[in-house]
Amino acid sequence: MKNIIELLKWRYATKKMTGEKISSEKINNILEVAHLAPSGVGLQPYEIIVISNPKIKKKILPIAMNQPQIVESSHLLVFAVWDEYSKERIDNVFDYITEKRSVDSAHYDKQRAFSKQFFGNMSIEENFHHAAKQANIALGLAIIAAASEGIDSTPMEGFDPFGLDEFLQLSSKGLRSSMLLALGYRDTKNDWNLNQKKVRKPFEEFVTFL
Repeated sequence: MKNIIELLKWRYATKKMTGEKISSEKINNILEVAHLAPSGVGLQPYEIIVISNPKIKKKILPIAMNQPQIVESSHLLVFAVWDEYSKERIDNVFDYITEKRSVDSAHYDKQRAFSKQFFGNMSIEENFHHAAKQANIALGLAIIAAASEGIDSTPMEGFDPFGLDEFLQLSSKGLRSSMLLALGYRDTKNDWNLNQKKVRKPFEEFVTFL
């Protein structure tokens, strides 16, 4: 636990990156941590699009408010979530689980029915926000995993989601963008945010014990 706390003290919202490439091994480790993240009913209602092509990142730059991390990062992760929890999608997940666990499909009848009813009572927009919250769990774990590999990360919500969805043609996959995560290495000479004191609200205001 002490190591995790130290890693989180080390990381910060990196504003300037060097463009240095991250090894495939380290990127895959980060993605595997995100892959193993928990999600509601185990549905994993999101995908991660990994962008390292400089030309693609350059086209995304104006969509993301011209934030330099977009093009200075080694890899840009797009967290893209289900636009809705359809019955077909829910069935596909439970069919896959029963296959991998080699159990009768009836074993998950209650969970399958619950999921369809629970999400079926939500609006499309409520579906999206629920899925986005699940994706944020994976994003948080990816940030910690990146720090453990000595990699800087900047989570970014400052972008035009409709513009990005159109550019990446996400609607054709039934997906919508929710968050970006720039991964790279800090520019120690030019990042004004590097040496800023890390400030969080007082612990006693953050936590309430009952």
